Amino acid sequence: MSYYSRSPPPLQHPVPTHPAFIPEPPSTPASPQGYQRFASSPPNQQYAARTQYNPPPFQPIPNPQPQHIPDFAAWGMNDTTAQFGMHLGQTAVAAGQDYVQKNLIIFPWRHKPWTRKVHRTEAGHTEWQPPRDDINSPDLYIPLMALVTYILVAALQTGLQERFHPQILGASATRALLVVLLDFLFVQCGCYLLNVQGTGQVVDLIAYGGYKFVGVILTLFAGLLNLGPTIYALVFLYAFAANALFVLRSLRSVVLPDSPANVGTVNPASRKRRITFLFLEAVFQVVYMGILVRV
Repeated sequence: MSYYSRSPPPLQHPVPTHPAFIPEPPSTPASPQGYQRFASSPPNQQYAARTQYNPPPFQPIPNPQPQHIPDFAAWGMNDTTAQFGMHLGQTAVAAGQDYVQKNLIIFPWRHKPWTRKVHRTEAGHTEWQPPRDDINSPDLYIPLMALVTYILVAALQTGLQERFHPQILGASATRALLVVLLDFLFVQCGCYLLNVQGTGQVVDLIAYGGYKFVGVILTLFAGLLNLGPTIYALVFLYAFAANALFVLRSLRSVVLPDSPANVGTVNPASRKRRITFLFLEAVFQVVYMGILVRV
């Protein structure tokens, strides 16, 4: 019996038959037109992508752009108008700081002189110096700031007394504006009846009437501190006296101007009536301030 041995055939690994790249999936509605997506590199670029590397070209860093300047022309203003507005704001702030530093409103008896400065224009007319050149020239910076502060302090006082309502803000603003308007009309009518020539600009008279809010704010703060009715009354009387003296000396340049053109033109009787009118205007400040402190 013959014995034949047969060895098994050698093992062979199967040859992969999958394609070299995955075909592109069908386009979907969300894919934009002309967009191609590959799961692997295309066959004609697969070898080149492995053997070649092309670095991106060098791009120098551009110079930093200068700071952006607002386009004032889009707001209807040119550069000259914008610079004039900034200069006007700086002038108003500087004039207000001079008033505060020299205590013209709180301590008016410490200030001298009260005469306003004048300058002659090219046409030969005399005008008052602006506030930036004359400390005695009024401006609206302090009156406007004091008016806003008065409204806020009045609202704070009513809130501490548990009777605040949003209408308090409107009522305080209305009361303050009516007092200023009443004071302005009284001065204008007095100057008209006394035949005062060149009664000054409307802005100056409104500014003179708005300085009383500084004393009113001091009185309201005395009430917020609960210092007692005696201290409250003393602060109110002091604020009234300081404001009355300030108005008396400031309006003198309007009612009794010291310009050479008016020297000798006012007779003694008319001068006496004008002085009486100034004292009435100073005394009426207690009425105006009494209305404002009642919040």
